[in-house]
Amino acid sequence: MNLMNSKKFGLLIEDIVKKKKITYMDAIIDYCEKNDIDISTVGSMINKSLKEKIQIEAQNLNMLNIPKNNTLPI
Repeated sequence: MNLMNSKKFGLLIEDIVKKKKITYMDAIIDYCEKNDIDISTVGSMINKSLKEKIQIEAQNLNMLNIPKNNTLPI
């Protein structure tokens, strides 16, 4: 990832998500596979906005144990 910063990486991932209609997690994996990049090395490239979108996706897929809202069950 020569001369890649987190903003450029985020825009690339956003573009993949829109074009392929896949999740952010899948887009990052897709990008890494196509560019022969070890996925464990891109953590520092994921900006705050991208992290938030990944977290929301994970919550919606019940992959995180964080409540979606702060309401008590009835």
